[in-house]
Formats: sequence, C-alpha cells, structure tokens
Amino acid sequence: MTRRKRLISSILVGVGVFSASAAWSQMGTSVYEGDWPTHHGNFEAQRYSPLDQINADNAADLEIAWRFNTEKFGPSPEFNNPSTPLEVDGVLYITAGATRNVVALDATNGQMLWMWRPQEGERYSDAPRKGAGRGVSFYRDGDETRILTITPGFYLVSLDAETGIPDPNFGNGGAIDMFEGLRNAYDDGYDDIDIGSSMPPFVMNDVVVVGPAHRVGMRPRSKTNVVGDVRGYSARTGEHLWTFHTIPERGEVGFESWLDEGVNFTGNAGVWAQMSGDPELGHVYLPVESATGDRFGGDRPGDNLFANALVAVDIETGERAWHYQLIHHDIWDWDNPSAPVVADLPNGRKVVMQVTKQSWVYTFDRETGEPIWPIEERPVPAGDVPGEWYSPTQPFPTRPAPFDRQGFTEDDLIDFTPELRAEALEAISEFRLSENVYAPPSLAEAPDGTIGTLSLPSATGGANWEGAALDPETGLIYIPSRTALSALSVANDANSDVAFSQAFGVRVPRVQGLDIVKPPYGRITAIDMNSGDHVWQVANADTPDNIANHPALEGLDIPRTGVPTRAGLVLTKTLLFAGEGGGGPGASPIFRAYDKQTGEIVAEIDLPNVQSGQPMTYEHDGDQYIAMFVSGSGSATELVVLALP
Repeated sequence: MTRRKRLISSILVGVGVFSASAAWSQMGTSVYEGDWPTHHGNFEAQRYSPLDQINADNAADLEIAWRFNTEKFGPSPEFNNPSTPLEVDGVLYITAGATRNVVALDATNGQMLWMWRPQEGERYSDAPRKGAGRGVSFYRDGDETRILTITPGFYLVSLDAETGIPDPNFGNGGAIDMFEGLRNAYDDGYDDIDIGSSMPPFVMNDVVVVGPAHRVGMRPRSKTNVVGDVRGYSARTGEHLWTFHTIPERGEVGFESWLDEGVNFTGNAGVWAQMSGDPELGHVYLPVESATGDRFGGDRPGDNLFANALVAVDIETGERAWHYQLIHHDIWDWDNPSAPVVADLPNGRKVVMQVTKQSWVYTFDRETGEPIWPIEERPVPAGDVPGEWYSPTQPFPTRPAPFDRQGFTEDDLIDFTPELRAEALEAISEFRLSENVYAPPSLAEAPDGTIGTLSLPSATGGANWEGAALDPETGLIYIPSRTALSALSVANDANSDVAFSQAFGVRVPRVQGLDIVKPPYGRITAIDMNSGDHVWQVANADTPDNIANHPALEGLDIPRTGVPTRAGLVLTKTLLFAGEGGGGPGASPIFRAYDKQTGEIVAEIDLPNVQSGQPMTYEHDGDQYIAMFVSGSGSATELVVLALP
C-alpha cells in the first residue's frame, strides 16, 4: 500500500498536477505517503488525499473501527468539538475538552499514548476563546518532531511529539506568552484582554505563524480593542521573527485608508481562520477579519485596510508581498472565514482562492495578487444610520458566480402554499429588503417605521471556517454553504461607548416555525476553477422532520431541502465525503460519499452523532481510515474512526 502511494506521488509531480514536493521534504511526510500532517492535509489547504482503498464500490461498507470518548476531559463534559485530527506515522494528534488538552492516540485502535493539559488559572477564566479549538500543528526538524498548539489563555506551546513534554529549547520552557507585544491591549478600560485563538498555528519553512481571534463583536464592549496583529516565530526556538500590522501604523501602506483617529484605537482585524501557504514562493496567505464593530463602523471611517483583505506575506520576514481588500469598511461581519486554497490548476494557472461568507470565490495569481477574472468596483447602497460612514463601492467578482444566494426580496420567500406565503409577506412587513448583497444595517426604530434590514447571506455565511476542498487533478473546488437570513438591525447600547450595535431584540421572523426563505437551506457546490463554471450543486441533507412532518405541508411533495449547516468535507482520489456539520438545526448523524463529477450520492453511513469537526483520512499498516469528531444531542463528543470491515 505504501509503495503504491509513493508511486502515485511521483507520477503526480512528474505531470505537474501538484507542486508541493518542497513542502513534503520540509514536513517529512504528506498525504501522498498516507498521512494527514496539517489541518487541511497540506500547506495549500486542499483537503485532498490520493488514497483510494475506500471507493464507490465499498464505501457503503464503512463501519466504526474504533471511537474515543472525550467526556472525561474537563472541566465539564465536552458537547462540541470542531477540531480536525492530524495523523503522522501511525499516531493521531487531537485536542479535547474546554481547556484544550492535547492527546496522542494510536491511529489503529485509539489507545492513548500521552496527554498534555494546560493549567492557566485566570488566563483561562478570562479567555474569549475557550474550548477544544480546531486542532494542533505538526513540525519535523530532522529526527525531532513537535506538536504546536495555542492554549485558550493564548500561549503558543511546543510539545515533543513522542512524549507530550514541552520542549525546553522553545520559548520559555516550551511556551511563548502571546500577550507580550500586543497593541491597544488594555486601552478599552477592561482588566482582561480580548484576544486568543481557536485555530492551530500555521507552520511552514521553519516558521510558526500565529493569528488571533477576539470575542464575537455584534455588541462590542468598547470601540477600542486590542489589535489582531499576526506574528511569526522560529519553529525551532520560538524566537520572535516578525509582526505584520493588520491595522497599519503611520507611514505604513494602508494607513491612508483610515480617515481619522479611529486608526489609533480600533482593534480586531485578526486572522482567526486557518492560513495557507506556498513554500516555494515563501508566501503565507492571511485571511484577515473585520475591524472592531461588526455592525457599526462610524468610529472608524474609511476603507480600513487590512481588515477584510487577503494578504500575502513573506513567511521569513513578515513583509507584505501583495494584498487585495475584499470588503471596504465591513459593517456586515463578513470576515474572511477560511484558509485560502492554493493550487496549480490543470490549465497552468498558479492561483490562490478565497472562499467567503458572502458566497464568492475571489481568485488571484498567487505570486502577484492580480485577479484571474475581473473584479469590478460597483456602486452599493448607502444607509441612514446616524454617524455611519459608507463605502460608495464594493468589489464584485465577475467569475465564478456566487455559490449561494445574495440579497433578499419577496421572490425569496417560501411559497410551499399560498397561505404560508401570505403569512411570510406579513411577517416581513416591518423590515427593509434589498436585491443588493451589500444592503447596509438599519435602525431598530427607523423613521420610516422599519426595524431592520433582512439580508442574505448571514454573518455566518455562505461559507465559513470549514472552507473548501480542491481536487488538484481536475481543478474542481467543492464548497459547503448555508442559506440563513439575518436581521441587520442596530440600536443605541447604553453599556458601551459604541454609538450603535446589533439590536438583539430584533429577530428574523418565522412562519409557523418554518424559515421564511426558500430552500435549499444548505448546499455543496462544485465549481471548475479552470473556467469559473459551476459544475453541480446539491442540498447538503435530506428534508428534516420539522418540514417533512409539518401539518401545513401535509400531502405536499417537497424536494430535498437540506439543513442550514455547512458540511465538513474531505476529498479522495475517487470520492467526496461530507457530513452534515454543525451551525444550525436539523442536522442528522449521516456521513455521505458523493461522486466527485456529478454530485450523486454513492453511499450513506450512519454515525453515532452529527459530524462537528472536519473529516480527514489516512492510511496505516495497509488500511485506510476516515476520522472525525461527532457532537450534539446532549451527548459527550467522540472521535469516530471509520474503516472497511
């Protein structure tokens, strides 16, 4: 089996389908050797493995080979784990529990080999990003191997991969305090610092890159916050190498895009999503989030670089190679949510693709940052929230077409029956609607009597942290997304110095317990990135019981609706695998295999709970496995590993 995969690897390199041979030598292993050594499988974030022991003929025979329950990883039972395991040389590395314990398991039977537990006291209690996080990172330096993790209290830690013991030669006894060197750390007047991370660090070319996350900012506690700068460290020693200012200082590129003193106190603009890279160019690609104030930006007038930009940075120096801002002055909470996907396409283009919450795939030449297809600056509507600053235009990609719905009008309302449609029309009568995806938030008590603006996609996508999967042989990208309305409604917040923030009292209306927007509510879309054409699109799930058995829909033939979640994907030589994912109601514990070319369901495999972490695949001792975390329904999270009988 191993010899066969190495033969596949050499063939692919020879025909130029995949360009990461340098990366493999750095990592010491790759998906082409049967391992899964990074969060998305490789530096390029492709979520692809060439393994083919599990195929269309036998996928329906998959069964649970072993499972690992995380109930005892405290401080209380864990009911959700969104992480992705790594596998190298027959060992799985996972995170578990609210305190983010790191665990090594035998990849063939789940036996625990070691466990490391952070003990952070008040740093943990005050952390804005508790929980298992989304996994760890692997690093090999000659014969030495390390596991790198970021704790809830925001320490970067390097562990010996063989023993789980912190590396005494890294940082201070194996750890680096990420609070050191922060900008605006305590300027908001609070004793705790609003910064942490849920993602593993990104490790490439002997450099560890850390991007931060903050509290959810729909109702920020202050217009001032700590800045989400991105920092690089030596993977060997922990030496600080560079800092990239996501909010520029005077004299730096982008400073002019901030029109007043807001540049001095605004924070956020972190990189909470996973990163990707090109080891040959030496680029790390940063998907930067929005600046402080997810719904109101009057305190930070201007386009606000580098918020909501894709930035290519030299991984050795931190110098900016190029950038492209995807949203000017974000007031929708449409952070760049996922790792940019890097690929050498079969048509010869060397690209990087950013999948977004607003349901576009922005595609660039990854060396120069030039768009592959034109991106047009088009006029967008201005709002009437007092004190807000509105960008007159926004960038619109011309290809590919959006992979989910954008804007919201009466045509988007459910029409299962005339009676339900009439109720839906009545339910939205107090809201503003707009065909434009960039319809801005409005007041909860507006002069025209409206209470907010209904918008598609919502602040959680479209696409989100799950990202996409890319087939390097065909150039097809597969994107999970959800269709869920949001109410863009702001009001005065007496508990904050921000003039306006999200009005949580204003909810998206429903009709008899049903969503008012037409299905499908979740989907998977395949796009040929050689041409920019959509190839197929399917609902991500069957019609849930609350719709199929609804009294108002009795006797109706309702097509497969899907559910408002984002599927977790993993791509192999022959199949696309997907769970139904978390993030919304109605998801079922079903894992599906799809034909990559048509979207046809090849097999459905029952799981003990709903897929919550991204699935991955690996081979060891001649057997292929598929592993993922499953969570929900009040049961403790489990790691479930599937294999053929």
